[in-house]
Amino acid sequence: MQPIDLQFLRDTLLAALREDVGNGDITSRAIIPPAARGAGRYTSKQPLVVAGIGVVKELVSLVDQNLEFRASVQDGAAVTSGTVLAEITGSAHSILIVERTSLNILQRMCGIASLARQFSDLVKGTRARIIDTRKTAPGLRVLDKYAVTCGGGMNHRAGLFDAVLIKNNHLIFQRSIAHAVHTARSHVGHLVKIEVEVRSLEELRMAIEAGSDVVLLDNFDHALTRQAVEIAAGRVPLESSGGITLDNVRGFAEAGVDYISVGALTHSVPAVDINLRVTPK
Repeated sequence: MQPIDLQFLRDTLLAALREDVGNGDITSRAIIPPAARGAGRYTSKQPLVVAGIGVVKELVSLVDQNLEFRASVQDGAAVTSGTVLAEITGSAHSILIVERTSLNILQRMCGIASLARQFSDLVKGTRARIIDTRKTAPGLRVLDKYAVTCGGGMNHRAGLFDAVLIKNNHLIFQRSIAHAVHTARSHVGHLVKIEVEVRSLEELRMAIEAGSDVVLLDNFDHALTRQAVEIAAGRVPLESSGGITLDNVRGFAEAGVDYISVGALTHSVPAVDINLRVTPK
């Protein structure tokens, strides 16, 4: 997994804090002395794959640079229930300010990493790699995609700006797949990859003949996918997409595709259970 750019995330993290804190924690102000100090432990309440420890550390420093944050595990580690992930000490007010936002981020990121690991484990021994999609939480794409890599998955394009993916909604404005590919190539040049989404074996043949760099097989079943692999014969990488689940992913991998994209990694993943228990110090 590639290191995450924490400086790039500062605005995102500050926005997350602002929506929760507003002009201050009125509960803590009312009942906890300003000088009170505390200590807390982030503890897993279920087996999970860790993602977001460095992000939480950065978030903590944005709240209070005097807070001490000590990580006990690294991103990508698989841990059991009851594992202490990190500890935090310092101002009780500051710990309580960062508590919910840090847990929201950590629980979501670990949930994504844990699901990505499940999918990745299921395709071991095949050539297929699990990849994500753009179906991420608005504003959190960098976090979501980083978490996928912590679980052993790969990132698809980051956005509309870094690769061409010609889909059905694009093709309705074009004369043919070939025309769409040739037009795109004339605009983006030879260094940008062009992927075409196809819905039939005939469209697959057209996409290959047009010079697509990658072909996405949209909602093909296992049998149709095997036929597509035979037709492609290694001339172009194939990506399976649509309706991929933990129950059927192995079949797509065994069919021989190169990539399997799973929107569920980020669009509907359940957060894992992590708590932060704070005590006076």
